[in-house]
Amino acid sequence: MSTNTSNAFHNGSSSIHASRESFAPARTGSSRPSRPAQIDPTVAAHVAGGADPQAIDEMSHASAAAMLDRVHHSQDPAVVERVLTLVEREGVDIIAELWSHAQPDTLPAMLWRLYLLRTWMHRHQQSLSQLWRAGEPVATVDSVVAGIDQAPEAQDIAHTADSILSGAFTGDFAVALERAAAFTDVIAGGLHAQAKRLVHGDHAPRDSAHEHTAPGNTQNEPTSDDRTTAARLMHTAGNLLVTAHDFRSGANQWRRGRLE
Repeated sequence: MSTNTSNAFHNGSSSIHASRESFAPARTGSSRPSRPAQIDPTVAAHVAGGADPQAIDEMSHASAAAMLDRVHHSQDPAVVERVLTLVEREGVDIIAELWSHAQPDTLPAMLWRLYLLRTWMHRHQQSLSQLWRAGEPVATVDSVVAGIDQAPEAQDIAHTADSILSGAFTGDFAVALERAAAFTDVIAGGLHAQAKRLVHGDHAPRDSAHEHTAPGNTQNEPTSDDRTTAARLMHTAGNLLVTAHDFRSGANQWRRGRLE
């Protein structure tokens, strides 16, 4: 695995702590899954300010429904653009204020995940394009659902990120969630493939002129660092599979009129 690809799944965020629904692996020592993600405690304290949790929950649901409805019925492309670029313009904390504390199987939680997914895809488009090729070497139904060619370039990942989120507001919300699920499924497969290559020693051979191997070891035998990296990649892949499942569950709930 390249350094860039590995870094995409080991770097955290200053304002969001990874959890089982987010789009980066948990940091070492952090394994408490709960909401889609957790805002920094100091920001959370400022936002909540002792407000009634029920009132916050009601505001979360009402704001998600109102935004979705307004954009869906708008004919103004500028409105859609402002919603798409909300994170870039206002920062992710404004989204967290609205939706990060919602229960995982709700409309605000789904919108929260979609915004995080778009941000993640834009930040790591090059690494994700490589992982897509590893996870989807031959086009399958996931390629069709996600709307990605068999060998996407970095700009294709960014375009897909925008397309998924804009489709959530202007098209069929369930389809947008299914596209998000297909994408995260394939990336999980790419991470799994990368991890297998590491633990089975299927990577570039080491320079024998500058490295001595212990008796009985082969040059392609995985090191402890390889195994540690592989374990982290598998952990992230597992998180993404859970997220994909949640996206599909949200799509089913939406079609049944039960996602609120």
